[in-house]
Amino acid sequence: MMRKEDIQKAGLSKINTDLLWVMEHFKTMLLSQGEEELANLLPWVNDLPEAGAPDSVSEVKLTQALGISFQLLNLVEENAATQFRRKMESTFGLDSIRGSWGETLRIFKDAELDPEKIAAQLPHINVMPVLTAHPTEAKRITVLQIHRQLYRLLVDRENTNWSNLEKAGIQDEMIALLEQWWHTGEIYLQKPSLENERDNIMHYLTEVFPETLQLSDRRLRYAWSDMGFDPALLQWPEQFPVLQFGSWVGGDRDGHPFVSPEFTASTLALHRKAALNLLKKALTELASGLSFSDQINTPAPGFLNAIQERAKTLGAAGQKALDRNPLEPWRQYVNLILVKLENTAKASRTVDQSHKYLRPSELASDLKYLRQVLIEMRAIHIATEYLFPIERMVKCFGFHLAKLDIRQNSSYHEKVVTQMLQAAGFADYDYQHWPEDKRLEFLNAELQHKRPFLVAGTSCGPEADKLLGYFQVLKEYVSKHGTDGIGSLIVSMTRSLSDLLLVYLFLREVGLLESAIPVVPLLETIDDLKAGQAILDSFLAHPSSVGRRGAHQAYIQEVMLGYSDSNKDGGVITSRWNIYKAEKELTEIGEKHGVKLCFFHGRGGTISRGGGKIHRFLESMPPGTVSGTIKMTVQGETIANQFANRLNATYNLELFLAGTARQVILPDTRYDDQLYHPMMDRLEGIAFQKYRELIDHPGFIEFYSQATPIDVLEQNKIGSRPARRTGKRSLGDLRSIPWVFSWSQARFNLTGWFSTGTALKELQASYPQDYESLTKIAEDWPFLKYRLIQIETNLLNADPKIMQAFANLVSDKNLSDGLMKIILDDYETGLKQIEDLTALPTELRRVSRLENLQRRSKALSLLHQLQIEGIKAWRQAPDELTANQLLMKLFLYVNALSGGLKKTG
Repeated sequence: MMRKEDIQKAGLSKINTDLLWVMEHFKTMLLSQGEEELANLLPWVNDLPEAGAPDSVSEVKLTQALGISFQLLNLVEENAATQFRRKMESTFGLDSIRGSWGETLRIFKDAELDPEKIAAQLPHINVMPVLTAHPTEAKRITVLQIHRQLYRLLVDRENTNWSNLEKAGIQDEMIALLEQWWHTGEIYLQKPSLENERDNIMHYLTEVFPETLQLSDRRLRYAWSDMGFDPALLQWPEQFPVLQFGSWVGGDRDGHPFVSPEFTASTLALHRKAALNLLKKALTELASGLSFSDQINTPAPGFLNAIQERAKTLGAAGQKALDRNPLEPWRQYVNLILVKLENTAKASRTVDQSHKYLRPSELASDLKYLRQVLIEMRAIHIATEYLFPIERMVKCFGFHLAKLDIRQNSSYHEKVVTQMLQAAGFADYDYQHWPEDKRLEFLNAELQHKRPFLVAGTSCGPEADKLLGYFQVLKEYVSKHGTDGIGSLIVSMTRSLSDLLLVYLFLREVGLLESAIPVVPLLETIDDLKAGQAILDSFLAHPSSVGRRGAHQAYIQEVMLGYSDSNKDGGVITSRWNIYKAEKELTEIGEKHGVKLCFFHGRGGTISRGGGKIHRFLESMPPGTVSGTIKMTVQGETIANQFANRLNATYNLELFLAGTARQVILPDTRYDDQLYHPMMDRLEGIAFQKYRELIDHPGFIEFYSQATPIDVLEQNKIGSRPARRTGKRSLGDLRSIPWVFSWSQARFNLTGWFSTGTALKELQASYPQDYESLTKIAEDWPFLKYRLIQIETNLLNADPKIMQAFANLVSDKNLSDGLMKIILDDYETGLKQIEDLTALPTELRRVSRLENLQRRSKALSLLHQLQIEGIKAWRQAPDELTANQLLMKLFLYVNALSGGLKKTG
């Protein structure tokens, strides 16, 4: 029988075989363009020169060719991973895939959990990926579309039954797409607009996720039956976990001056229109499938009466719906639903309320009635295959498609209330400089009244007018459609109770104080995470918060945790350990107040910003802290990496759903992690001190500015937001995304490992008993195991030779030498210490990772050479024209390298 190791080896071999096939077609395309010299420099089908490219080859064209080559490799690897999972499932069963529903349900079965109890908890699982357009997606949307088509051809090629003619057709289409890509170009010559970013998000919400939801449900149902559980326990939509989607595009205003109230309004309207169109399309297809004749089937009298009553209510339009399909009452019923849905989509207020659906629950009720009718006539397969997906769409997408979160910074809110107080005639209006006790005294007094500060339409100042403008947009939307389409009001940099209560003041100003829109703290820095327990405790105890909870029975308090800023603030060990502790402490506070928490994890794509496999991420959380309702950001290029292709999208959503279910239903309580807190506190303390010694070094900013391409990234056209929140040249003001991106481009990856090696070494020397304990639990404690794997991955992805080449760009050699010694010493120590903590040498444990790096090594080195020489020339450019020309080349290098490294920010 084939072993798992054999399938894994076959998967690695497949990558090489498919890569050569794709690259040969790329080479053929370049030769057809007269680019013979360039075609002979392509990686994997040629031996790349060690000394760089010949002078006769255009650097721009070579960079574009290498960039495309890396992205083709990424597509090949993605397809190979999908085919590997297929082979594993067909050979060893559904439970052979790590993190899948199959494995999760098998774990439940092995633990002898009652299937009825499992089924009772599944509907309470509610997960929400939240798509954000942070400036990390370096690929143009047009290029992403070409990627999808190329991936489809790779999948088509898996069919071994194609005729020679059909195989030739695949090859011809492959070459044509590569030719289109070659002539399209890679980079944004103009900064993408908010509309561009929204269009990209809308593609996933309308074209990918509806089908992926259906595939995900099918996999859960099949895995359930495969475990031998009663199929009746998991058959209908209300028995399945809830999957919803969120978005920040059009609602995230933190440092994003271009998101206007008008753009928020148009985004909410676009979401609603798209959701209703999805439902209309699905119901139209359902109607065509319900081709039952009442001459063959006998409809129940109650069903016929219901049809007549609904048609009568809808008047002429209802009669027209009946006339369209005489003798086919099942189609007539769906036709009547479509009439109401058409009326729902109309903006006109003149449409009779009884002629449209006011809420998605009303449509859900009509569909459930149709399901009962089908079951009674024993058309159960029609109900499960055709109607079920539509019922799920209503549950997951509603009439809003995705919940739009609204985010703004606490300091911006302070400016707003200062302007409002001044406009309202307060003598002491300088709220920004009030101490916390004065702020609370003011807010407590004000929130006892329902009257607003200002007469509607009063202008207060630029910040206040914008903020009140988008709160008014929310008011208008909620009055028409309810709160389904609104996510949360997120306060970035929440540092005190007043930061949260202030949002209630804004809600009161527009008449939304009693709405169900949650006000959410975002705890970002290390200090904020440590203060989070006290902030949440005082917030949940506050009368305004208690009053809102009382008005909404299913109230869940959301708390957002920031992975990026905490990492920039304290380093990877400090960030993760403080987030871990915060989750435990905040959960305890929620339990104290009888409130269920929903943690919103602000993860990025890279490891240092919380990225990585979703199931491992969930497993590493403290037991008992995953309530079942959970949100998670999916940012920038990670959206395409996870969801661009249907099967990969299904896999990643399955990991999220199954991983959450596992933590809720059977959390891993084998380890009393409270015993490890003192040890981890010591380790984190050492790591934090070492990290701060580096970034607080008086020459660090100078070193960082010259030894990484941060100055290039600040000019790059890869997102609609500025790289800095206010434009100041300081580390604190720099967004965490370009911070990570710049270290990645220079191959330091410093944000994902620095200070770990030194901390482990010092712990071993000063606290040998702690270190001994660490070695015993490193393989088994999910939190520590996951951290060590991620940190080691970042260390392996770093390259000391490239690091040193970038460090040579620093004008002060003494500064460069001094800081590089600190960095490289910790790098070497980190690799050694992690290997010491694990059972096997790195080359035996990380076979796939090392082979992946080796495969990319030569082409990456060539690109780094070009990039470093380009940065030198750009920084020394004699005039603006020359600088701009060189900058365009540098943008190409950034894009090509981000594809080769498979990450940006």
